Amino acid sequence: MRGKAVGIVAPVNLEKVVFGFFVVLAATLNFGFFLGDLTDARVHNVYELYAAVIVNIIAVVLKFGDRTQIGALHLATSLVAAIQLIAATVVWIWAEEGSTGLTPEHMSSVVSLSGGALLANIVSIMLLVTETAAYQRR
Repeated sequence: MRGKAVGIVAPVNLEKVVFGFFVVLAATLNFGFFLGDLTDARVHNVYELYAAVIVNIIAVVLKFGDRTQIGALHLATSLVAAIQLIAATVVWIWAEEGSTGLTPEHMSSVVSLSGGALLANIVSIMLLVTETAAYQRR
């Protein structure tokens, strides 16, 4: 135990914890919505889609002001996911309010858009893991 203090815990960067929480929560909510038959609206919960939109928007807001290269990539992936999920929500609302109702074609568009957002969320998680693995204690 030479050179190391016993019982001292390295301080946790609360900002990174909060951002990591929202990135992972965004991905899991999106994944939960995405799973299921592409055209069956009964297996895709609209409230889960709304929650995914809100959490992704929070992730975007949390990345504003980070001037690092990895921060810019996090912001870009969060923006992509948020835009895809907002588009999916708009399609769902437009289809339900339209005269034809929510058809399997509309639902496949909604789920496909959420799939694109899921891919962006996965890239964001990969960036988060890479950034964490590359972190060197000073």
